Amino acid sequence: MKVDGRPFRSLWLEPDGWSVGAIDQRRLPHEFVVVRIDNVESAADAIRFMLVRGAPLIGATAAYGVALAMRSDVSDAALDRACELLIATRPTAINLKWALEEMQRVLRPRLPAARVETAYARAAEIADEDVAINRGIGRHGLALIEAIAAAKRPGEPVNLLTHCNAGWLATVDWGTATAPIYLAHDRGIRVHVWVDETRPRNQGASLTAWELGHHGVAHTVIADNTGGHLMQHGLVDLVITGTDRVTANGDVCNKIGTYLKALAAQDNRVPFYVALPSPTIDFSISDGLREIPIEQRAAEEVATMTGRTADGRIEVVRVVPEGSPVANYAFDVTPARLVTALITERGVLKPERAALAGAFPERVVDR
Repeated sequence: MKVDGRPFRSLWLEPDGWSVGAIDQRRLPHEFVVVRIDNVESAADAIRFMLVRGAPLIGATAAYGVALAMRSDVSDAALDRACELLIATRPTAINLKWALEEMQRVLRPRLPAARVETAYARAAEIADEDVAINRGIGRHGLALIEAIAAAKRPGEPVNLLTHCNAGWLATVDWGTATAPIYLAHDRGIRVHVWVDETRPRNQGASLTAWELGHHGVAHTVIADNTGGHLMQHGLVDLVITGTDRVTANGDVCNKIGTYLKALAAQDNRVPFYVALPSPTIDFSISDGLREIPIEQRAAEEVATMTGRTADGRIEVVRVVPEGSPVANYAFDVTPARLVTALITERGVLKPERAALAGAFPERVVDR
């Protein structure tokens, strides 16, 4: 995608051929800052402290983190240490585990002399595969938007609602939930996106709105609790969210608040779609409510907010009284029964085990 007319991915190999460049997403939307990741520890910190975030991008960053570790030490012990360090950074997103298992799968059989080259090659493949997958998601999701647009009066926009950021900043490029939106916009279909601010961390207001604005997509930022009201008044044609993990039975784990959007969508007969790359499917679990670990993050994410003051300074302010306890559950689980369909790179699927296993048989594991 483009930033001020210049093509960007969210993660790339630097010209030196070994270090990794990334956009510091903590600084958006007020500052566009590029950082350099040059060792496995800085890759782990980038994930842990959400310099990079979004399940697919976390996986790609972890893969390059392993490559950086191999550059310093090609031993089995170093590989184990790198994977242990990286897997501990974020417990919920399954792409992290998948990417590390992929890196171990290709590196274990290699002689030490070949491990650095192999690691960088597989990390690059994981990044490129993510881009191709997201284009596939975009093509299949585009058909859903086209069908709604065809039923609209001339000039009337297709109104979509998103939650959190499942755009190109959450992936290597294109995004998951946003890929169909970008394709529709680029094909001249009039679309308008209701962007949930997505407290805490405000990924919708700070990231999704920034993305859409730079690509020229019409959008409006709304408070998280506005979505149900808009659905009641016929102002939402469909909801598309991303996800950090989908179970074998189609339960969806995503940013906190997704479940409430799904409930409102069902009550108002608004289609609720979830866009996901296949590495986000976890065939090893079936019950999202009981088996997915829900990350609890620091209280400061709820208690404080960052913004630009009238005189241009970037400041952090406290919005919760001193001494008030804060709970910060980062994700919730939307049961499959509330999901209209899953938009994947291999088609629009029912949120059911048979449909997922039929589309991705190579990923199925027996329980």
